[in-house]
Amino acid sequence: MDKIGLRKKAIILRKQGRTYSEIQAKLKKSIPKSTLSYWCKDVILPEKYQTRIQKIVLNNAKKGRKVALVVNKIKRQKYLRIITNRNKPLTKVFKNQNAKKIALAMLYLSEGSKHQRGSLMLGNTDPFIISLYMYLLRSCYNINENKFRCTLQCRADQNIKKLEKFWSHITKIPLSQFYKARIDPRTIGKSSKKLDYKGVCRIDYFSAELSIEIKQIPNTIYNGPIV
Repeated sequence: MDKIGLRKKAIILRKQGRTYSEIQAKLKKSIPKSTLSYWCKDVILPEKYQTRIQKIVLNNAKKGRKVALVVNKIKRQKYLRIITNRNKPLTKVFKNQNAKKIALAMLYLSEGSKHQRGSLMLGNTDPFIISLYMYLLRSCYNINENKFRCTLQCRADQNIKKLEKFWSHITKIPLSQFYKARIDPRTIGKSSKKLDYKGVCRIDYFSAELSIEIKQIPNTIYNGPIV
């Protein structure tokens, strides 16, 4: 097809509402868009053209966001690998019993109850935090498993038995040591939006001596200014 034929074909396609990229693909020619714009400068575009262009722009934007998400995920994974490798030597330090006690005390300082007397009480929605707490507690002290109690705080539309089995698996506390679950009255008649929400798991360990020791460790290792 000669240049005149290409121009005529391009004008016909443009009148149909085709974009310049679509015209290039249809003609199978790498005609510069500036040239196509000159050829089609007098073409009156169909009424639905702008609507169609908006849809194309939106679709391209969605594709762009998906690509960006993948790229960012790859970057984050690479970044996390660097951090993991950088901190691998800490795994050797963490084998030390005193290091574990410090980690336990700091975890309790940030997540546990400071005003509970005669016992330890820590609650959280994150299975990792609960699992780490239980691991440290059992690793650092000669624990009496019968002194554990577990209470779930959940939404009204959640399956309590299923949640109890989930947290029993995480904590290694038998279901016989679970108190009756507490349902948030504000959630009655409302559907849960986060389907993966497992409620709040509260762990009680009844030992006044252990409670005093763990709460005292941060004060012992840090002799900072008294506020």
